Amino acid sequence: MAGVLWIIAGLVAVQLLFALWNLSSLPYLGGTGEGRKHLSDSQRRGPGEAAPLLSVLIPARDEADNIGDCLKSVLAERSPFVESIVLDDGSRDGTAAVARRASLDDGRASVIAGKPKPDGWTGKAFACHQLAQVARGEWWLFLDADARLEKDALAAAMDTALIQRRGLITGFPRQVTRSWMERLVVPLMNFTVACHLPIKLVRGSDDPRFAAAHGAFMLVHADSYREAGGHAANPDHLVDDMQLARAFKRAKLPVSLLDISAYVYMRMYADGASVWSGYRKNIYAGTGRNGWLLSMMMLLYGMLYLIPPSALLGAVLAHRADWISGAAAGTLLGMALKFVVDRRGRQPIAHALILPLGIAALIGIAFASWRDAARGRGYSWKGRRYE
Repeated sequence: MAGVLWIIAGLVAVQLLFALWNLSSLPYLGGTGEGRKHLSDSQRRGPGEAAPLLSVLIPARDEADNIGDCLKSVLAERSPFVESIVLDDGSRDGTAAVARRASLDDGRASVIAGKPKPDGWTGKAFACHQLAQVARGEWWLFLDADARLEKDALAAAMDTALIQRRGLITGFPRQVTRSWMERLVVPLMNFTVACHLPIKLVRGSDDPRFAAAHGAFMLVHADSYREAGGHAANPDHLVDDMQLARAFKRAKLPVSLLDISAYVYMRMYADGASVWSGYRKNIYAGTGRNGWLLSMMMLLYGMLYLIPPSALLGAVLAHRADWISGAAAGTLLGMALKFVVDRRGRQPIAHALILPLGIAALIGIAFASWRDAARGRGYSWKGRRYE
């Protein structure tokens, strides 16, 4: 057993080295200053022309608690070349009224009512599709209602857009977590990307397998969106952001994953129950409904991040001194790996200490996600049913 524990520790060390290299290739949003010039330079337009350069598109269903602050953070950018459109997707909590109050009669903001979701579409994909029909900008930013923009976020986004010129730009917002389930599970999004997806290949390869995206921040060039087929290319997929990124790659359009944590933050889920429901809806679908792939991933995570701390506890209780060094090495290396990822994602350092609990929770949700799909139970989210 001691030898096995040292082998596992070696594998975790390799994973740590990969993550360090991988994160070093993750570029930051913004940095040139050109975006600010384009958003403020009235000389770019002819007399009387105020067509937006950037459309911020916000699908919202039952987001009364979020939409006001989200919209205010967008409208804090005073450029006349930014428009903001909120689509109320059949909300039952007064989302539209809150959005109208938050706009403060700003002529750059509008609130529209969504149409009933047709069969064959997920709710968010259809809401984004409708927003795309009315957006007027050269670039569109699909922004979730629970996301907040920091000062100069839109200017930084345009910095990168002007360099890339077409395609898709996305990134993982800084996560605000308050309940224990949030702290355990939500930061593991960054962890899985850093540990398994070569970030260089997101931008450097047209292979759809090398894709990563976060639906809370999806900046697309309008012509590229249409060329890729937009959300209509995969209208019924539960993980619509990843499918949109893959559609761009299939169309040979550039896709960039950036560090946006300095400019965008969000609280994805309001409590532990919604964490469980949201991840249960997405995990199995995110593997392409491949039970074998999901099983192998969870077995790997269990081996690397659960066996060492479990063996360390067992060694202490059973007085097995020969296990302690290998088990301790694997445990500490796993926590070091989580620390490296969390530091880049601007997460609290202490989160690294609860990695084993987070992995155990993730495995439990993954099992529930596969089980409910296999039994035909489907998933419920915001009053809608998905198979």
